[in-house]
Amino acid sequence: MTTTAAYTDAAGLAGTDLGWTDWVEVTQDRVNLFAAATDDHQWIHVDPERAATGPFGTTIAHGYLTLALLPVLAAQIYAIEGLAFGMNYGANKVRFPAPVPVDSRLRATATLQETKEIAIGTQVVITFVVEREGADKPVCIAEVVYVMAGA
Repeated sequence: MTTTAAYTDAAGLAGTDLGWTDWVEVTQDRVNLFAAATDDHQWIHVDPERAATGPFGTTIAHGYLTLALLPVLAAQIYAIEGLAFGMNYGANKVRFPAPVPVDSRLRATATLQETKEIAIGTQVVITFVVEREGADKPVCIAEVVYVMAGA
């Protein structure tokens, strides 16, 4: 489900659940590419043989890989029309309550928490909850801040 709104209507969405995504698979190839991009080659992420005897019985995704999936997931959840630009401003809070074993499937939900007018446009705070298929706890909860301006 995708929520679409005009830039001028974004403030009215505060407190709104924006929707959810399709499932995205986290493969060992994806984890390896992230390890190469970040130079984080810890065995728990990239060595399936050693990780099989580790605490999770398999390799797991980097927490920051889960966070890095938010842009692709967010694009499935909402679209703001009439933007001159939109950019990531940062995160107020990020937690990784549970691991992401390789070959897991993830999806996300998003809630627009607040909007605030600022000098260059609008600051928007969105909370994402990323869940793993079949798991009891979310794998990532992130309160992300964006800045956007109308065209």
